[in-house]
Amino acid sequence: MGREVNLLQNYPKSSRNILERGVLKTSKDQEIARKFGKDFFDGSRDHGYGGFSYHKRFWEEVISDFKNHWELSKGDIVLDIGCAKGFMLYDMRRIISGIEIRGIDISEYAIANAIDEVKQFCQIGNAKSLPFDDSSIDFCISITTLHNLDQKDLEIALLEIERVSKRGSFITLDAYRNNEEKDRMEAWNLTAKTVMHVNDWKDFFQDVGYTGDYYWFIP
Repeated sequence: MGREVNLLQNYPKSSRNILERGVLKTSKDQEIARKFGKDFFDGSRDHGYGGFSYHKRFWEEVISDFKNHWELSKGDIVLDIGCAKGFMLYDMRRIISGIEIRGIDISEYAIANAIDEVKQFCQIGNAKSLPFDDSSIDFCISITTLHNLDQKDLEIALLEIERVSKRGSFITLDAYRNNEEKDRMEAWNLTAKTVMHVNDWKDFFQDVGYTGDYYWFIP
């Protein structure tokens, strides 16, 4: 198993009222969000982002952390699983000269509305069946995506990451460390189907055979 490392330490924190969301959230909101369409990305905040637009402040410093962590350089191939509109890939290609990027997302809406400069490198795809050859990707990244699968499918997705990754991977997942964080997560969550205590996640990685790095999203 890989390392627990916070490569998103420089990603800006949300200022949304978590407890208020928990009070107002309905099963219908979750149903709409899990379609990952326009309503999720660019509709009401009750259903997701409430407008998913590019701002360089989100990824610039994070890209530098990825670069330093893996010593990314020209010719390296990086896959973003759950790339949405390709914002992270855009900044990665802009900041790291000569890097090769790939992106997949289950959302037809997100891929259709990907940022123009990276649209050609992004495609509709499912984490359970990555459309890439064995060991064809240097590094796989998946940010707050895989927990949207149920546990059986998530196991398949982790094995897919193992299959295509040649040098390493990094994932973040919804998690909690105590009952207070668990309650906050339940209030916040719209789309995740698999949420665990951090220790249970580590046991899960061990059982599945996931060897990449990882960290948690804890609101």
